[in-house]
Amino acid sequence: MKILVTVKRVPDPNATIKVKPDGSGIVTDNLKYVVNPFDEIAIEESLRLKEKSGGAEVVLVSVGGKVASEQLRTGLAMGADRAILVVAEQELDALGVARIFEKIVRDEGADLVLMGKQAIDDDANQTGQMLAALLGWPQATFASKAESLESENEKKGIPGVVLSGGKGAQVVREVDGGLETIEIPLPAVVTVDLRLNTPRYASLPGIMKARKKELKEIPVGSMGVDVAPKLKVLKLVPPPARQAGRKVGSVQELVQVLHNEAKVI
Repeated sequence: MKILVTVKRVPDPNATIKVKPDGSGIVTDNLKYVVNPFDEIAIEESLRLKEKSGGAEVVLVSVGGKVASEQLRTGLAMGADRAILVVAEQELDALGVARIFEKIVRDEGADLVLMGKQAIDDDANQTGQMLAALLGWPQATFASKAESLESENEKKGIPGVVLSGGKGAQVVREVDGGLETIEIPLPAVVTVDLRLNTPRYASLPGIMKARKKELKEIPVGSMGVDVAPKLKVLKLVPPPARQAGRKVGSVQELVQVLHNEAKVI
């Protein structure tokens, strides 16, 4: 079995993000970049599936500038087998990225694609669904594991995503009403949610081995894929500054303020 995991380079979620004065983007000077946290969870799940099956190959794929090789090396240090970087210095929208992934998935003959449900930089939550549609594959989004089921699942040896004899997958996913368990045939696309697992740290031996693992670079122009953006971001605007709080002297005054000023009751 071959498991393909997508990886995106994103700003560190703990960093302070500033918007450029003209609204054309964010200030990137001295900004630290990391693996998208949801993608890191997808990498961890692929490694757990590999350990459970004993014979899977985990291939990482990223689209972006050559600097994204740093994040791919992080995934290789965690335990992935090899990586592919589609070098594209220009800005791409979700559909363009999905088309690139479609080409890679077909060329690689992947059996399962694991993706983060969204990237924390644009929060689009689109690429996984678009990829499944382009491939014509079944999909399971928001693969998760509720805290109340975690201990019971661990006793049974059941992770959030369970492969069934190489023919299908059982996915526990998070929905508005709680949890939903679905079964889908392989090949398939699965996007993972925050509570699925806790990613492992890369060990020192893993970091050393990652330097020798294959990281193939493919120029986006050589793929024959239409990546012309269909979506254009006109402007970025920082959120308004929060207004200072206000103290009231009594419950009666609070009720009056909520009723007359806030109009919420």
